[in-house]
Amino acid sequence: MILPSASPSTWLLALVTAAAYAIGAAVASRSQASRSHLAMAPAWALHAGAIGWSQLGGAPHFGFAAALSMTAWLVLTIYALERELFPQMRTRWALGALGGVAVLLAALFPGRPLQATASPWMPLHLTLGIACYGLFAAAVAHAWLMSRAERQMRQATQLHSSLPLLTLERLTFRFVRWGFALLSATLVAGWLFSEQLYGRAWLWDHKAVFSVLAWVTFAVLLLGRARFGWRGRNAVRVLYAGAMLLLLAYVGSRFVLEVVLGRTT
Repeated sequence: MILPSASPSTWLLALVTAAAYAIGAAVASRSQASRSHLAMAPAWALHAGAIGWSQLGGAPHFGFAAALSMTAWLVLTIYALERELFPQMRTRWALGALGGVAVLLAALFPGRPLQATASPWMPLHLTLGIACYGLFAAAVAHAWLMSRAERQMRQATQLHSSLPLLTLERLTFRFVRWGFALLSATLVAGWLFSEQLYGRAWLWDHKAVFSVLAWVTFAVLLLGRARFGWRGRNAVRVLYAGAMLLLLAYVGSRFVLEVVLGRTT
């Protein structure tokens, strides 16, 4: 099995970015709450540069690791924006680890080169898909924080998040609704313009099947919350199930092709 390798400059940028995430998380944990988020800013900017370099520094590549890296960067961007509204949010080590691992994976598995004959609509389709991944990843992160806060309340221990439980719940389902809208747009675009995007009609492969199953799961979750007031652990389990199906739809299938089978096409 021969895997495509990234260029030395890509590896250097990835290593510097991962180190910046580790240093930023360590500095942030010792800084004042009002300034701690600034420690992660250099790593966030380097991560954006790494993503841009991977697409503009040579022939554009895309694969499961690139999708994970872009998703992680979007989650970090959402966190940075939320940090301005909720300064008490403290998940620096987890986010630093997420960003560092994602950027190193993207260098280790650069993915397949995008064909020059690809549809000009392909970048828009990929952007919709990655934005959808980012919103659902943010929903999963907030659901995890919500579950942790609920568990700490039951155990009468000190809350690390300091965000009210209802606020975390509202944020979680806000991201679910936005992600569901983008997932719907991505599926409709793939169904209507499959021939222009991929040169073939809509095909019920495992990527399409998992994507539709994820859409159905999220639709049930939103319907259950609107009609029956679903919340708490049961709603979180449905969210996790939908997110896992969505992860398998592209990232999982590309991981099997690129890593397990050693294929890039």
